[in-house]
This record gives sequence, C-alpha cells and structure tokens, in this order.
Amino acid sequence: MIVWVASFPRSGNTFLRIVLHRLYGVRTSTVYDVDGVAERLGMDLIGFTDRPGSLPEMRAADEPHFVKTHRQREVEVDEEDRAICLVRDGRDALVSWARQASEEDPNTYEDELRSKILRVSAGGTGSWGTSVLSWLRPSVPHRVVLRYEDLIRDPHATVAPIIATVAPALGLRAEAAVPSLDELRGHDDLFFRRGRTGSYQNEMRTELHQLFWSRIDNQAAMALLGYPRPHDDQVPQS
Repeated sequence: MIVWVASFPRSGNTFLRIVLHRLYGVRTSTVYDVDGVAERLGMDLIGFTDRPGSLPEMRAADEPHFVKTHRQREVEVDEEDRAICLVRDGRDALVSWARQASEEDPNTYEDELRSKILRVSAGGTGSWGTSVLSWLRPSVPHRVVLRYEDLIRDPHATVAPIIATVAPALGLRAEAAVPSLDELRGHDDLFFRRGRTGSYQNEMRTELHQLFWSRIDNQAAMALLGYPRPHDDQVPQS
C-alpha cells in the first residue's frame, strides 16, 4: 500500500516526515531518485528510507509505504492510493520557497518569487494552485487534508486521526516526542526558517501579492481551503 505524503514545496513536508518518524516509527522514501532534503539534514532526522521496490510493487504490498512527493497528482498516482495532502497558505509557501532558492544570493529573492508565482506546468510540481487542486479534487476520504497551521500548533493531536485513516495498523511509539521548530532551527536555521503563518505579510510586496491573486488556479485553491481574499486595505504594502 502506498501512502503519499504530498504537498507543494515548503508547506511543511519535512516537518511532517519528522513527526511521522518520531511518533510512529514511519520511514519515508521519496518519488525522486535523490532526496536532497535528507542529504542536507540527515537521514535519521528525516526518517529516510530507500524505496523498497517499484511503485506498483509497493502498492501491492500489505504494509504501508509512505512516499514524499511535491508533484501534482498525475499518472504515477493511482486513484485508490491513500494520501496525506499537506496544505499551506500559498503565499507563505511561495515566499519560503523563494527564500530557500535565494539562500546563496538573497538579492535574487524577488526574482525567484515572481518566477515561482508564474510557474506553469502540466506535470511535475506545477504552480501552487494547480498542485493543491490536483490533490484535493475530487474530495475522497482516503486523501486526507492536513493544514500546516494545525500541524505546527499540535503535531500529535493533528496527525493521530490522519494515521487512523490512512494506516490504522500503526501504533504510537512509547515515549514518542517531536522536536520543536526552535530545536530544528538549531540544526539548520536556513532550512527551518520562520515556520509560522502569515510570513508573506512582510515578505511579499504589493505587486507580487496582486500577481499571486491574478492567477485563477490560486483563487480557486485559496477559496477551497477557506483563505479569504483580502480587501485592498489588508494587502501588504511595498
């Protein structure tokens, strides 16, 4: 059985993998040939494991195999596959991704952000809005939505009912504990950056905020997730 750990980049996927590993002993592989995050942060911290076989072989197994992906829900995902669909306010996710992409040269941050807002791709990661919509539509019980703000507020209470849905045979580890974001920042403060909601408010200029909302897919995904479109007086100022 495959359980996808699916999200747009910088939506908390790494933290979720750490939570799954610490609370349930889950080790996650990825859909990619190389797990750059695990190489950067450490295989044991993430709970990384190599894929034990092909996707069809993993799908046919009785035990659950958790697989990270930042791709849209596409041909490699079977309609019956279970998934944890981790979602975050698109503005925060895009700001965080652009910051990560400009680590070596912070002066490129706004160019990176603009480029990521404007992404168009029928496959792969795609844009924020198309990625979210691909996983959340149609709504089915075996693709469970997990909100970033809930995950960081109370990892244990938030993840427990989700595991009960996608992999009910898993049990909580004795004396399980999740590292705080402050502890993780001590490990790598560039990767685990601000880690809070609303970061876009002082990191996304008015023009780029308007560009984000100009995309129909973003409008649809934000509405589906219940993030209201702000009035003009609530838009970040340049």
